[in-house]
Amino acid sequence: MTKISAIIPTLNEEIHIADAIKSVSFADEIIVIDSYSTDKTLVIAEKLNVKIIKRKFDDFSSQKNFAIQQASYDWIYILDADERVTESVKQEILEAVKNPGNFVGFYVRRSFYFANQKVNYSGWQRDKVVRLFLKDKCQYRGVVHETIVSKGELGFLKNKIDHFGYRNYNHFIAKINHYSILKAQELHKKGKKVNAFHLLIKPTARFFIHYVIRLGFLDGLTGLILSKILAYSVFTRYIKLWLLNKGIEEN
Repeated sequence: MTKISAIIPTLNEEIHIADAIKSVSFADEIIVIDSYSTDKTLVIAEKLNVKIIKRKFDDFSSQKNFAIQQASYDWIYILDADERVTESVKQEILEAVKNPGNFVGFYVRRSFYFANQKVNYSGWQRDKVVRLFLKDKCQYRGVVHETIVSKGELGFLKNKIDHFGYRNYNHFIAKINHYSILKAQELHKKGKKVNAFHLLIKPTARFFIHYVIRLGFLDGLTGLILSKILAYSVFTRYIKLWLLNKGIEEN
């Protein structure tokens, strides 16, 4: 029987961790790779018969790649703590690892929720991520919004997992700020400089893409709010990069 290692990266996920672990209870091994949470994440996880690894966070790819190397089995399923594997996807996962064909990994589509409200458009209607893969054939690359680089062909699972990405407005803003710092640092290392185009045109373009081209207006007020926050994320990324260019570090 083909076995699966499920990996859940965490940092202060006490709200999500129990449900996340339960949703991958079909896995033969569950690893929580934790970035030294200060809430009850690990207290909860320890009661649920999982392997816990603590590692200081440097970037998303490094964190996940490290955890993958600690896995006991060849097939890996990566689950963010705010994701839930549905029963239909569970059955697909179990079938895929038994009969993968020529595929070394599989994309999974996600249903996105903002403040527990399902978002049907605004750019998330085609949301997909590689979540199931062979550990010796796939590796994460990138500091923010990390992606899988594979040595072989990737397939698709048909059904969707649930992604409870942002609990509320403040949670969304907090994540946006965290991602923008990491992205600004990545751009700074590459020698990128900020100009008016980055601060004026790019945020406006991001709003237009999500609200108009990706049909955010069909999500009503939620679509408007999400599109404006995503535009803000671009603006704040380049503000932080400008500060780094000036040699100013934020506390």
